[in-house]
Amino acid sequence: MTRRVFSLIFLLVTFFSSAQMSNAKLNTIFNRESDSIQSNGNQWQMLYKDRVLLCVTDENANRMRIISPIAEIDKLDETELKNALVANFHTALDVKYAISDELIWSVFIHPLKELTEQQVVDALRQVYYANLTFGGSYSSTTLVFPGNTKKVEKESPIKKLKKI
Repeated sequence: MTRRVFSLIFLLVTFFSSAQMSNAKLNTIFNRESDSIQSNGNQWQMLYKDRVLLCVTDENANRMRIISPIAEIDKLDETELKNALVANFHTALDVKYAISDELIWSVFIHPLKELTEQQVVDALRQVYYANLTFGGSYSSTTLVFPGNTKKVEKESPIKKLKKI
């Protein structure tokens, strides 16, 4: 009886530990899904369709992020930034728009080990689509959470002239 219990525990531990996401598994997925790729252990830079995506992991901290640069902040107006914040609540589902190093990025951040292969593939798509739709629908999928999803429209130059 004790041997059977030990064997069952051993099989479960082996199954769950092998099911955890790792850098090696990410590397396999990224090589399959990307058009071209460069890697350096826990960092990847890839071309996914027509966008650059980066991934950085820390296996010890159990964290990973897939990111894609969109635009320089100084080239955006306040309306575009506000629309990105609205999208973070309604249309950029598992990804978010974020600012770092004077750039706006589409970003997916998640614990590494708990990721499934399907979630990684979906994250690549969502980071790509959030980048692609910035300035338009600001969406990462076709799914939209209900609520006030209206984007702020840019003022026309005529209205600005009338205010002066």
